[in-house]
Amino acid sequence: MSGERERGVVLYGLTALILTVGVGWWWRAAPRQAPADRLADWRHSAEQLLPDTGDQELADTLALDGEGGHEEVVDVEEGAFRIAVVCAGADGSRVRVGIGESGRGLRCSGSRTPEIFSVGLSTRLRLQVAVESPGPVVFRYALQRSPA
Repeated sequence: MSGERERGVVLYGLTALILTVGVGWWWRAAPRQAPADRLADWRHSAEQLLPDTGDQELADTLALDGEGGHEEVVDVEEGAFRIAVVCAGADGSRVRVGIGESGRGLRCSGSRTPEIFSVGLSTRLRLQVAVESPGPVVFRYALQRSPA
């Protein structure tokens, strides 16, 4: 190889190296959404999907850690109820909701609508929620007395 050709190869090699280092630096320096901001966004999304209404007995929004379980126990008066549930989270996140003997899996991302359970309760609501994916999710439920 001639001296001029060697200098050209070195120059192109250094240019490629500098470009690779610059792209890596830019990628690492890009701002990421903080976990607290993501949870706030998911909470807002869950509350929009299942807003408070005047005829509900109670409602709550919970931030749950990934791949774990949670049991919500609430004292109620005897009667027939409808329980609406929804969750929000990262792509692919899911929860499993159980009330008594019935249960359903819910997607926490993409297009979601509240799932509704009809149950008869005597004195206590026991709601089991199992997060089936890594990462936190926001789960919301609302309890409403069924019309007579």
